[in-house]
Amino acid sequence: MRENTRHVPEIVERFLDSTLDSVDQAEELASGAAGRAGFDEEDLMRIGMAVREAMVNAVAHGNRYNANKKVRFSLSHSSERFTIVIADEGEGFDFEGLPDPLAPENLLRTSGRGIFLIRSFMDDVRLRHLDSGGTEVTLVKNVESK
Repeated sequence: MRENTRHVPEIVERFLDSTLDSVDQAEELASGAAGRAGFDEEDLMRIGMAVREAMVNAVAHGNRYNANKKVRFSLSHSSERFTIVIADEGEGFDFEGLPDPLAPENLLRTSGRGIFLIRSFMDDVRLRHLDSGGTEVTLVKNVESK
């Protein structure tokens, strides 16, 4: 993280369609805001990939590309942390029952690594079931002053 001597807080909130175009849009919004927050290229890549994985999960697995369902996307940053929240309107899933993507029987599977990657790229990840249905994922990257 490069030094950001002039911190300008930013908040972005959007309701996005359940399409792959929205995945790109969310990644661009997050990467742009993270760049303005002062993150270096490596962190920008990590944040972008985490957002992409979370959005694909929301659009494809949560909302199942349903045109009547939206993905709530918000981001904010302060001098301490950069936070992204992504919520779908799907049926939800069992967070505790996720298979280990590094287990030998799962290594060749074509899916199942998204949450693992998100956790690898971000400093804090929280998953929760929404009372209205769906899943909310909170991604946090800590801001380090140098």
